[in-house]
Amino acid sequence: MAVPHKANILLVDDRDDNLTALEAILTSLDQNLVRASSGEAALKALLEDDFAVILLDVMMPGMDGFETAAHIKQREKTKEIPIIFLTGAGIDRHQVFRGYASRSIDYLTKPFDPWVLRAKVEVFVELYHTKQQLREQSRRLQRELGEETGGPVRPVVTQLSDRVAEISENLEQLRARIVTDESDSRTVAAVRDLDHSVAQLTRLVEAMRGPA
Repeated sequence: MAVPHKANILLVDDRDDNLTALEAILTSLDQNLVRASSGEAALKALLEDDFAVILLDVMMPGMDGFETAAHIKQREKTKEIPIIFLTGAGIDRHQVFRGYASRSIDYLTKPFDPWVLRAKVEVFVELYHTKQQLREQSRRLQRELGEETGGPVRPVVTQLSDRVAEISENLEQLRARIVTDESDSRTVAAVRDLDHSVAQLTRLVEAMRGPA
């Protein structure tokens, strides 16, 4: 199986020591960790690259985390990127989700468990890689069908079937890793969406394969 490209993870906090602590927790994931010291800097970074997940401090001077998230969710390119709010102990959890009726919003209260943070980020990174694989297979399906119009498609279908099976196996492993508490319900819903996409691609490949 091909090794996926490293995903970008955006770390947003106005304090350098907090950013350094986040990097220490997440460095073992071996992904690209991108710093932003303000909401404005985060929005600029999002214009330049794609990101698997955003870790966003709520309390920042100027544009705070809620305002930054509002801008992110208004942009077509970035609205689906998962956000993990990093909140203070005094902030009510319902305040965190107010105005963000989205499955791609999560939160952790400071001081948070480093293992929990790492596990949440890892799940979102794996979801990102799986989505990328699905897009790749859809593009390949269109390309290969165009090239094989005048000849047999069975070799192409066999290869695609193998790749879909790999993606399905990755989803099963990812599903087993999710801690299904209340705060992770959005992650579970995102996995269900991917299940639906995989099922559609599987049906298409089987229809191309034809009767056994």
